[in-house]
Amino acid sequence: MQHRPKKRFGQNFLRDQQVVERILEAAELEPSDSLLEIGPGLGALTDRLLPCVGQLHVMELDRDLAASLQARPESNLQVHMGDALRLDWAELLTEPPYKLVANLPYNISSQILFKILDHRQLFSRLVLMFQQEVGDRLCAEPGGKEYGILSVLCQNWFDVRRVVRVPPGAFYPPPKVHSVVLRFDALDQPRVAVADERFFRRVVKGAFGQRRKTLRNSLQGAGLAFDGLVEGLEGIGIDSGRRAETLTLEEFGALAEMLRVRLGNQSEGS
Repeated sequence: MQHRPKKRFGQNFLRDQQVVERILEAAELEPSDSLLEIGPGLGALTDRLLPCVGQLHVMELDRDLAASLQARPESNLQVHMGDALRLDWAELLTEPPYKLVANLPYNISSQILFKILDHRQLFSRLVLMFQQEVGDRLCAEPGGKEYGILSVLCQNWFDVRRVVRVPPGAFYPPPKVHSVVLRFDALDQPRVAVADERFFRRVVKGAFGQRRKTLRNSLQGAGLAFDGLVEGLEGIGIDSGRRAETLTLEEFGALAEMLRVRLGNQSEGS
């Protein structure tokens, strides 16, 4: 179909068939698989995915593209028109596990990742396209400037690895940045046990909220301080003068548990 890309939707349509094949290889699809694709666009991935899986769900915000998808004859295609950030995934994806394959719009990729984390029990594997800068963050190890909130949260629940780097010319229209495809394999158990996942996420976000500041000051700025914070950090082997980017997953787990217990006790005693 003829379709003019819409900037407000962040549309950069994948057109490089070699990249499409690398994505399919990474997904390791089986005929019995149920799959979700977000933002199928002109269907470069959709065309190759449909013959490989038992069921393909697609989420498409653009009404023109959604109508074109709905007109397709394949019986294993289910089209959900709407914003993937607003659609009710639990209501639409009722027979997990699913694999998720997508060329994510760059302007919502981080938000989509947080939604995936909220619904991670639905997915066994993800193969996703990101702006290279975001991909570098997701794969980053402690100690570097790329290491951040999404590094910690995603790596706690998934094995994350690079599949292929993708140049701007692989898309129409070409973006101004390079891209990368990442594969996420769901872990049977998180790398770090989390007693309260919402609080763990709050701690990680708070620690990185002012990443140039020391951990002590970042936690205070995020409302996660208490009398004796420095001693509490020392008790779990963390120097309060360190920055969040130096903490390992295990240290974030210990930090969140210490804060959960200490702030909970403080609240109960007030």
